[in-house]
Amino acid sequence: MSSEPSTPYVPSKYSVISVEKTDPPPGMTGDDWHRYVIGVGNSKMVGCKPGTLSAITEHARTVAEDLNARASRSGSVYAPRLKK
Repeated sequence: MSSEPSTPYVPSKYSVISVEKTDPPPGMTGDDWHRYVIGVGNSKMVGCKPGTLSAITEHARTVAEDLNARASRSGSVYAPRLKK
């Protein structure tokens, strides 16, 4: 048995990979749409939103921070509730 203390598991952090101007999604109007990609490892999420580059970049950062906050909570939202 090892005498080294165990290191707690620290999940990788979601981060904004890219934000770029794009055409509007089908059926949507406007010309100021941006596509953003948030990811960690091989997991990637893509969003599309109208607004300025700086506003959409800030939105994507907030989404990444929210995902990281959820990931840092103990337990899984899919695990059954503990009965007392």
